Amino acid sequence: MEKKHIIINVGRQLGSGGHDIARMLAMDFNAKYYDRELLNLAAKESGFSEKVFELHDEQRGFFKSLRQYVPFVGDSSIYANNISQENLFKFQSDAIRKAAQEGSCVFVGRCADYVLRDFDNVVNVFISASKRFRIDQIMAKQKIDKNAALKFIQQREATRAAYYNYYTGKKWGSSESYDLCIDASVLGLQATEKFIADFVRKKFGL
Repeated sequence: MEKKHIIINVGRQLGSGGHDIARMLAMDFNAKYYDRELLNLAAKESGFSEKVFELHDEQRGFFKSLRQYVPFVGDSSIYANNISQENLFKFQSDAIRKAAQEGSCVFVGRCADYVLRDFDNVVNVFISASKRFRIDQIMAKQKIDKNAALKFIQQREATRAAYYNYYTGKKWGSSESYDLCIDASVLGLQATEKFIADFVRKKFGL
């Protein structure tokens, strides 16, 4: 019997440890890990500069400032005809689908749960955490104080939610969009990863 690809899509609150958990899941299932790596794939697929995708990464509304990056991606006719936020999303989605067809993958964000909605063997997970846990994580990683960390979380999550909601027509973080929603601050990152991995194995009878 042919071995099935396992696709795990991880949505996450900022500071929840979602990136670390996703990396552990990729190692657990011998799967490729895609987070910001998708920007490079999308750039290669489209022929545009990775910088363009970095500006667009999980956000909308940057486009007025994009013109300064035209020299990186080609002449103005290419800019006029091919670069739009919707096209950039399409290029990124194509890269996600191509990677998913090639083997087992763990995708972090980028609306991968929506992009791969018609694929078999997909598990959609959303990782949250308590506000205190998330603030502590951001304070440590960004080297900022509590108030700055809270503001950082609020601004980034508002942007992330708007991006997800716009392109999927769904609500970011809503349990209806996921197979499993879990609070990583309850068990800790390693135990949370094991819980998710067990869930995936049981779902697919592995």
